[in-house]
Amino acid sequence: SLSAGLDLPGRFLFATLTLMTLIAILVFIEEAVYIYRKIPSSKRSIIIWINAAAPVISTTSCIGMWVPRSTMFTDFTAGVFFAIVIHKFLMMMIKECGGQKVLLRRFENGHFTISTGPCCCCCLCLPRVPITRQTLFWLKLGTFQFAVFRPVLVFLSIVLWTNGNYILYNLSPKGPALWISCFIGALTLFALWAVGIMFRKVRILLKCKNIIPKFALYQFIVILNHLQTTIINIFATQKIIPCAPPLSSTARGSYIAQQLLIMEMFLITVISRVVYRRKYHDLEPPECVAEEPGDKKQTP
Repeated sequence: SLSAGLDLPGRFLFATLTLMTLIAILVFIEEAVYIYRKIPSSKRSIIIWINAAAPVISTTSCIGMWVPRSTMFTDFTAGVFFAIVIHKFLMMMIKECGGQKVLLRRFENGHFTISTGPCCCCCLCLPRVPITRQTLFWLKLGTFQFAVFRPVLVFLSIVLWTNGNYILYNLSPKGPALWISCFIGALTLFALWAVGIMFRKVRILLKCKNIIPKFALYQFIVILNHLQTTIINIFATQKIIPCAPPLSSTARGSYIAQQLLIMEMFLITVISRVVYRRKYHDLEPPECVAEEPGDKKQTP
């Protein structure tokens, strides 16, 4: 830990960020108790998982800030947890539609638009896919594979790291870090693509349940936890972020990323409490709901 060598402004910053992390944890605990009491059991665990994403990332960042040597383990822990949250968010959208059977009835003769981000947003020529039990299975598999393979790759990385073969910032083609990172990146894109396809279909139906703000919060966590951290680490490895003894460029980049994440996840935790705590009415039965424009309407 470098806390002993901090000056007064540095100690004040560390104390403030630690306090923000503790407040985020307390807000989440209070929200989890509310969800446990007020939300039906079929949705309870999924919503708690999704709400836990920001506090968990804030906590791992705070631990990494105080104990720099633990950065690799804290980053991996946050990554594995959020891989599960991505799958949970897809399942939440299905649950909010009434479950898989009700969703299939609502969108009978409907189609998924697969020309969406982050994989195929420019491929407008792709055909629309019918909404069937099989296509729902493939969408769920798209997020489930990430929740399974991300922990496996993390475990492999830690094994290689303990043996001295895995160096986090060594992105040469001869090292395993580059290939493992590329594989994780590909799995991430497929998982986000599956969520994007489902959201594009249900966003109008679930507008009454504030699915758009919920999806926005989820997207912010994706961008801040993955893209922002990756960009800062690249700047650090390229020495664009200068070293400040006793911190090297990579260590300083890691500190900056962790401190930004603590502040950002604190704000997302507070906003999530407002968005998820509202009481929403259940959707009308499928027979009474018209399909989206372009889909065949179902008569009562």
